[in-house]
Amino acid sequence: MTSKMLAPITHHSSLITDFMGSRRKARECALQMLFAADVAGTRGDELARTFWSELADGEIEPGAQEFATRLAIGTLANLEEVDERIRSRAEHWRITRMALVDRNVLRLAVYEFLKEPTPRTVTINEALEIARRFSTYEATQFINGILDAIKRDLDQEKPEANTVANEETEDDESPAPDPPESVS
Repeated sequence: MTSKMLAPITHHSSLITDFMGSRRKARECALQMLFAADVAGTRGDELARTFWSELADGEIEPGAQEFATRLAIGTLANLEEVDERIRSRAEHWRITRMALVDRNVLRLAVYEFLKEPTPRTVTINEALEIARRFSTYEATQFINGILDAIKRDLDQEKPEANTVANEETEDDESPAPDPPESVS
């Protein structure tokens, strides 16, 4: 009986892990495309075509590939707006002086904040995991500080609607129910 009860949970958990793993892999591919765009100046369809045909390593499922391409191309298409958000919170740092990886991790996350339905906290966590893999410990702290400040700005401008994170926060802040009346 116990194994039957655990099987759906394990199966469900592995599906979530696979989904999250493919989304992280997609973000890593998008970061690599942004890095290539920064270095080589390649943009748009040419960037995606070159990346997927020559640079991408390993298999990536079509949905994740589409997500990665959408993130990279979308970030580049909205670069002025994205960079302005970063500039507003990166005190004493010019974007051009930031390390290539760090500025592109920031750009990717800010684009996702602005244009994708991903909960902002998830976006920050994913950006930090990617930064841990591709950058330094200090950079991770730097990225976290900037993204957290931009998230606060966005939360004031336009709170997230009906995300799991918000529902959990609302549940935590709701008053405790009245205790049942005792029967004497």
